[in-house]
Amino acid sequence: MKNTRRSLLAALGLLLLKPLAALAAWNQEAFGAKSAGDALKSLGAASPAPSKDIVIEAPQIAENGAVVPIEISSNIPGTSSIAVLIEKNPFPLTGKFDFKEGALPFVKLNVKMGETSEVRVIALAGGKSFVATREIKVTIGGCGG
Repeated sequence: MKNTRRSLLAALGLLLLKPLAALAAWNQEAFGAKSAGDALKSLGAASPAPSKDIVIEAPQIAENGAVVPIEISSNIPGTSSIAVLIEKNPFPLTGKFDFKEGALPFVKLNVKMGETSEVRVIALAGGKSFVATREIKVTIGGCGG
């Protein structure tokens, strides 16, 4: 009975440590940046090259800025991460997603946008950074105004 209890406690301890490992990868400086430029510097992508190989699927006009669906995929070989920045949000870095080698670099997320803004997507591949942008217009109160 003691060995079973110890094994159970050890397994429980490992499960509790797993979220702490995820927090270790948290880039507080990038997510706390007040400007897109500062966030890009913190990500190590201060001057990304434009790329048509990053595909952003999003509505041109978002009737509800509280829930704006965005799908992103990268056709750049060796994409290791994708970051999403919304220029006019108080904290522009909305999300950063890392991919293991061989994984399909695809992300689908819902973001909050306070106003019409450029959505900038940064893909890191082979030690280089690439960017694609798309403007999304946000209507006030869903009335189109």
